[in-house]
Amino acid sequence: MSAASLLNLDPALTAKLRRYLPGTDVGLSIGLVALLSVLILPLPAFLLDIGLALSVTSAVLVLMVAIFVRRPLDFTSFPTLLLLTTLLRLSLNVATTRLILSRGNEGSGAAGHVVAAFGGFLMGGDIVIGIILFAILLVVNFMVITKGSGRIAEVAARFSLDAMPGKQMAIDAELSAGAIDEKVARVRRRELEEESGFYGAMDGAAKFVRGDAIAALIITSINIVGGLTIGILRHGLPFADAASTYTTLTIGDGLVSQIPALLVSTAAGIVVTKGATEGSADIALVRQLGGSPKPLAMASGAAALLALMPGLPSLPFFALAGLAAGGAYFRMKNPAAEAAAEAPRATLPSEPPISEVLRIDMIRLELGYGLLALAGGDTPRLTEQIKGLRRSIAAEMGFVLPPVRIQDNMQLQADTYCVRIKEIEAGRGVIRPTKLLAMAQSGETPPLPGEATTEPAFGLPASWIDPALREEAEFRGCTVVDPASVLCTHLTEIVKQTMAELLSFPEAQKLLDDLPRDQQKLVTELIPSQISTGGVQRVLQALLAERISIRDLSTILEGIQEACAGPVRSVPAICAHVRTRLARQISDSHMGPGGYVPLITLSSAWESEFMEALVGPAEDRQLAMPPLRVTEFMQGFRTAFDAATRAGEAPALVTGSATRFHVRAIVERIRPATPVLAQSEIFPRARIRTVGAI
Repeated sequence: MSAASLLNLDPALTAKLRRYLPGTDVGLSIGLVALLSVLILPLPAFLLDIGLALSVTSAVLVLMVAIFVRRPLDFTSFPTLLLLTTLLRLSLNVATTRLILSRGNEGSGAAGHVVAAFGGFLMGGDIVIGIILFAILLVVNFMVITKGSGRIAEVAARFSLDAMPGKQMAIDAELSAGAIDEKVARVRRRELEEESGFYGAMDGAAKFVRGDAIAALIITSINIVGGLTIGILRHGLPFADAASTYTTLTIGDGLVSQIPALLVSTAAGIVVTKGATEGSADIALVRQLGGSPKPLAMASGAAALLALMPGLPSLPFFALAGLAAGGAYFRMKNPAAEAAAEAPRATLPSEPPISEVLRIDMIRLELGYGLLALAGGDTPRLTEQIKGLRRSIAAEMGFVLPPVRIQDNMQLQADTYCVRIKEIEAGRGVIRPTKLLAMAQSGETPPLPGEATTEPAFGLPASWIDPALREEAEFRGCTVVDPASVLCTHLTEIVKQTMAELLSFPEAQKLLDDLPRDQQKLVTELIPSQISTGGVQRVLQALLAERISIRDLSTILEGIQEACAGPVRSVPAICAHVRTRLARQISDSHMGPGGYVPLITLSSAWESEFMEALVGPAEDRQLAMPPLRVTEFMQGFRTAFDAATRAGEAPALVTGSATRFHVRAIVERIRPATPVLAQSEIFPRARIRTVGAI
């Protein structure tokens, strides 16, 4: 049978054999059972040599992996590996002890060639030197490396567990804000769990290394005493021969187990001391120790000074001084090398964080390239008027608008602008930056040469005229406005229409925090025992949606507190009570030029029909009026208000308190700027005049 036919095994048999290879569950189980069996079954010398070679080689491999690992979490199997390597060394110690005590009288090769080589070569044939060397290695491993790495692992585990809730909350906050998706959140949660589990396991695994060092000391002492006793009493060897043979084998066994233990302890110390350092240990050390020429130059000077001191050898110090000076000169002449050493850090922040990309502008004004001169140049009238707009809104409505971001948009026409509220277009218009807008008081197109247009804010007929015709237009009774004022007026109307959206939760919280000190007691009693900050925000938004100023915040909070004492705490019910408390302010805001509040009343028939159409519980009543009747109401509303407007009045619609909210919902779709007042919201001493009825 040919070799090729021998290699062509059955696929099923190949699959079964693969289960027993290293790196599989069955292979690991077999290896662990074989490792534990060494503690019970005697091991031949040649197998012991193989096991000791495996122990030393695996220790070197663990140390190299620890040096080149980029971060501690990339070596999460290290705690398990510490347990297995410790168990391997202890098993080999037991097997070696068995051979030393049972066959030590046969000579230095009784426990295998590896133990004999360590006992003879490293000890230099001197038992005292071997004992001292073994003691030094034991002290270095036990007192310095193992103790320090164990303490660091303990502190790291404690800090990792303490910081875990905060990190989890940060992940949830980024997920809620949309900065990351669910997939990334799952990955980060898994990494967080691995981090806490790793440092906790390292805290416990450090005890394995410490116990291994203690066990090595005890096993070595037992081997020396037991070997001398067996050699002298059982085999009749002289004390000198027994001490030479058994002590040499015992110290060789201690060294061959202590050196791998020292390597693994060093690896554990490197892993736990790495912390948050990115990159492998060699790169981090070179970057941080040799990344700047100044420390290298100072080290070179110190080495040269030591070389000149009497009694000290000059050659090694001068050699080190030359190497350090060469490194400093290289760094000084090659700044790019120094920058390359910091490349891992320098390249990280080059890409802006995703949170910056996802940030939404509350108010954004986009300008075509032909309108950029309005926002810049020597006379940036637009920016100054926007500042004045924010001041007037704050004084009139009671809260400061978010900043208005102005930017160019090459996709717009040259003379076109666009206003966006929360990234959504709320309005746009076309203005001529080199002309003036003229509007006639009659509501018709001005009788002047120019470009006919429509005023963007209110939709009135207008014309763009040459600046030279300004005096003539004013003489004819026209209102003349410059382009920046036209744009700012349109922006003002858009802001007033969307003011409720602009009052965000942080803005509402800031309004509460900015209340005078003597009114903070009211806030403390109201929030959160009776209503949340979000509830107060919704009430303020409902007021702003109907253009009611929230500047008198203390009265609003008092009204909220009174409303929350009742059985119904829905936002419409709370708003209705607050509006009653603000009756004087509301009546004054709708006062006409004649010193009275013009009103259009709702007939008793319509009032009754609205009341009968309300269905549902008291805290959430809905309007269920037939569509045909809603259409008839809208027609009657238009007729009454058009007649009042032609008479020069700007009236408000008066309804009953129970139906005001639902009537307002219908009117808002026809004429959003028309106020709808309940009878209780009209101040008793305010002058009123009925100018129409529905």
